[in-house]
Amino acid sequence: MDKRLEEMDYKGIFKYFSEISKIPRGSGNEGEISEYLVSFAKEHNLEYNKDSAMNVIIIKEASPGYENEPTIMLQGHMDMVCEKLKEGTHDFLKDPIKLVVKGDFLHADGTTLGADNGIAMAYMLALLSDKELKHPRIEAVITSDEEVGMNGAKALDLSSSKAKYLINLDSEEEGYLLASCAGGLTGTINLPLKRVTENGKKIKISIGGLKGGHSGMDIVSNRSNANKLLARLLFDLREKSSYGVIHMEGGYKDNVIPREAFAELVIDTDKYSEVSDNITKIMETFKHELVSSEPELDFTIEDMGDGEYTPVHSISFEKLLFLLIQIPYGVQVMSSEIEGLVESSLNLGIFRLEEDQAVICNSVRSSKGSYKYFISNKLEYLANFLGGEYVLRSEYPAWEFNNDSKLREHLQLHYKEMFGKEMKVEAIHAGLECGLIAEKVPGLDIVSIGPDMFRVHTIDEKLDIPSTIRVYKFLERIIEEKIR
Repeated sequence: MDKRLEEMDYKGIFKYFSEISKIPRGSGNEGEISEYLVSFAKEHNLEYNKDSAMNVIIIKEASPGYENEPTIMLQGHMDMVCEKLKEGTHDFLKDPIKLVVKGDFLHADGTTLGADNGIAMAYMLALLSDKELKHPRIEAVITSDEEVGMNGAKALDLSSSKAKYLINLDSEEEGYLLASCAGGLTGTINLPLKRVTENGKKIKISIGGLKGGHSGMDIVSNRSNANKLLARLLFDLREKSSYGVIHMEGGYKDNVIPREAFAELVIDTDKYSEVSDNITKIMETFKHELVSSEPELDFTIEDMGDGEYTPVHSISFEKLLFLLIQIPYGVQVMSSEIEGLVESSLNLGIFRLEEDQAVICNSVRSSKGSYKYFISNKLEYLANFLGGEYVLRSEYPAWEFNNDSKLREHLQLHYKEMFGKEMKVEAIHAGLECGLIAEKVPGLDIVSIGPDMFRVHTIDEKLDIPSTIRVYKFLERIIEEKIR
């Protein structure tokens, strides 16, 4: 553990976060972190349950005097989004996250930090190991595969839960009490492709330097999508130069706004200078257009050599380009009920050309189920019209606002007493597991809180250390004070 982090630690929060950060835990690779949680429960003589989906539930019975108080469920997820520098050598299947302290902030060295949602695990482990804490029965629920469709929460068996209250710990802004979130789904388009054989020069165009970010929290910030920008580049280039597309690829997660994308083209051998100049002019136009929203946008053009290649047939490519241009991106509808809240959006998060098809994954979010399906149906309509197929997966429900929440009132009361200001109640466009859990435990009173963290799902992710400690102290307070 970093010495400065150790000096700043409180109740073992960062001790546990450091231990968690040593364990690879990208979505779908949660076996080791799941076993770590089980070992923790055994070490502290706590009841636990681990299911086939790697979810872990750890139970700490009420302390003396709290036996008749309602059970509180604490909840977060164990997986993290794995992003790294393009030139980075980090292996998310085996390498630990390298933590870096800069002032009051905790960063990672060239990768995502995983504070989303490792800090929830650290909070829960610190609370569960605290022998001085006064508390009702606590059910600590740590789910798997949240970042790829909330699959762990879907598989979760809560039939034996005694919880009346749920505090979700997957929020990212101190002083805000979340009381509702959007639902969502992933819609994948598979478009068949035919290829031909051509001789010529292969060139590679790479777009990078975009801000990227979380497709729920950051979609409202007008950030450019590298997949969409690359499609626009090729759309404009077709009016100036002839080319064939050998390969295109961009994005790694459907819920992350892509920062980078590239295309490999085949052109006439003697046209390299002309095509290169045309690409440069188009990209310079984009850079001028996006100078305020994407100031770090950059591009490269590489000569990959002459030879025989197999680009996509011109008719297949026209269908593909039409699809990429016509797929909507970004905010679709703003809420008419909550000022500043995105109601519906979508993100073209993953795109790649395979030998015989293009694969395009879109993350759709909406707080209105009807509009979520409208966007999904529109994607399916586009796919079918062009001869492709559409697969809907990873669907999850919205978490609806509860007008009568004792838990929300409890948090607001004690926040005001501790910090001398009101706790702001908000809804968010990002997806949380609260909706799925609410379906499994009818009548559950739910809120979501968390410390300040920034640029989650990107290599610039950082966690505010003092904020993390303040939120933990607040969590101690709301658990120790009986809800009335």
